[in-house]
Amino acid sequence: MGIFTNLMARTAKAAAVSAVLVIGASGAQAQEMNFFSIGTGGTGGTYFPLGGAIANAISNPPGSSSCEEGGSCGVPGLVAVAQSSRGSVANVNGIKSGILSAGFSQSDVAYWAYSGTGTFEGQEPMGDLRAIAALYPEHIHLVASKESGIASVADLKGKRVSLDEPGSGTYVDALLILQAFGMSQDDITEENLKPGPASDAIRNGQLDALFFVGGYPAGTLVELASSAEVVLVPISGPEVDAMIAEYSFFSKDPIPEGVYQDVPGADTVAVGAQLLTSANQTEDLIYEITKALWNDSTRKLLDAGHAKGKSVTKETALEGIGIPLHAGAEKFYREAGLIQ
Repeated sequence: MGIFTNLMARTAKAAAVSAVLVIGASGAQAQEMNFFSIGTGGTGGTYFPLGGAIANAISNPPGSSSCEEGGSCGVPGLVAVAQSSRGSVANVNGIKSGILSAGFSQSDVAYWAYSGTGTFEGQEPMGDLRAIAALYPEHIHLVASKESGIASVADLKGKRVSLDEPGSGTYVDALLILQAFGMSQDDITEENLKPGPASDAIRNGQLDALFFVGGYPAGTLVELASSAEVVLVPISGPEVDAMIAEYSFFSKDPIPEGVYQDVPGADTVAVGAQLLTSANQTEDLIYEITKALWNDSTRKLLDAGHAKGKSVTKETALEGIGIPLHAGAEKFYREAGLIQ
């Protein structure tokens, strides 16, 4: 699987393997075991635990009790797996290649991949990339050790900074922010660490700052804030205004005080987290998955799966989507009255 680590999401129920729902010509349902894999992100971020909750919600293994009987309210016969990955860029590439059935992505990465622009400039557009739902806002965290004295993006010059791995959406956005403030990778001592190792490096005095894009509170950063003196560095000012004017997928959205222990809040920017798939997935399957995702019983799993789960709502499922919806998802949203 290369960059993908086959980690099954441990949720309240058993870890899952996947199946695809097959609808016969007569309308009768048959079940054929197969993998329906959802690419997420690093285990210390938001994608992985939330992806586990979604995989659990849309799964209904053969032999399970029906939803009406108090059993799973997922797709009959479907069992989904949340896989740890390197993040947004890796996930869209995995969907394109068929390694992944679906995956999480930042809204900016999804748009660039579909259109062959931005970080995908010069590459063939991923014309088969499709959206299932917008999930929640992802905030760009710039976390620095208090000892480093970093109080602004400009202060990163000459410092040891982790931009995350090149396969991640964080990496792409970190470069845009440096560029907005007139800097590049050459102005810092660049490290390419996932949030967990980067947090360890700050804790051990081997790193001054890290970028992380994800829903707050991020587990790794919660642990870091409880064990080291760190600050949230504001990403704000006229430079950010100019960046938003050029890249409309960014929006101003602060991280409030109290999210991380003893760490004051800070102004920053956010992008949207989205659940994507391929146009090659059948309309029936994605319709049933979308329906299961917004089932009332799924609400409990999302709320319990991660603090950001409460932000995942049917009412905001179409916000900020810059690529086409999958036909199955579009059918569901039309029936639900969300598309006129």
